Amino acid sequence: MTDLVSQSSSISGAIALKLKHYRKTQKYSLDEFSRMSGVSKGMLVEIEACRANPSIAILCKVANILKISVADLVDVADTPKVYQITADTMPLLWEGEQGGSARLLAGTPGPDMLELWQWQLSPNEYYNSPAHSAGTKELIYVQQGTLTLTIDEQEYLIKRGNAVVANTDHTHRYANQHGEALIFTMAVHEPNS
Repeated sequence: MTDLVSQSSSISGAIALKLKHYRKTQKYSLDEFSRMSGVSKGMLVEIEACRANPSIAILCKVANILKISVADLVDVADTPKVYQITADTMPLLWEGEQGGSARLLAGTPGPDMLELWQWQLSPNEYYNSPAHSAGTKELIYVQQGTLTLTIDEQEYLIKRGNAVVANTDHTHRYANQHGEALIFTMAVHEPNS
C-alpha cells in the first residue's frame, strides 16, 4: 500500500509540474485555460499545487488544449528510439469502487498521440468516458471476460479473444455486465486536431 501511495504522489507531482510548465510556456492564464478546457480554475490550482488527483477525463481535456498527450503529463511518453517503461513506473490513473483499474502502460509525446492502456473491471463495474477529440480511435482487445462497450447509447459485446476498432469521439462506456473479471488492453490514437 505504501508503494501505491508513493506512486500516486509521484504521478500527481509529475502532473502538477508538467501542467504548470506547458500552460505557462503556451502563455495561458489560469482563467483563460479554465475557460478553454472546461476545468474549473479552482481544480486547476489544486492540480498545479499537487493537492488534487485529476480524473482521466480532466487529464484528457487538459492535454487536448495543450496539444500534448496524457502520457506527456504523467511522464511515460517515449523520446529515444527505444524507451523501456518498467512496470513500477506505469501510472494507475483510475481505480473503481469495486477494484477495477486503468493503467497507462506507454504513450507517445505530442499532439498526435498514441497510448496503450490496461483496463480491469470487476463484475458490474463500469467507466463512463466523455467524447475525445474528433477522429480519435481506440483499438481494444479483450483478454478475459466480456466487455460491453457503449457508444452513443448503442451497446456492443466484445468477448474474450476478440478485438474492436471504435470511434471514440462520442461519449462512451466500458462495462463488465458479466460474472467474471474483465481484462482488456486498449490503444488510443488521437490525431492532431
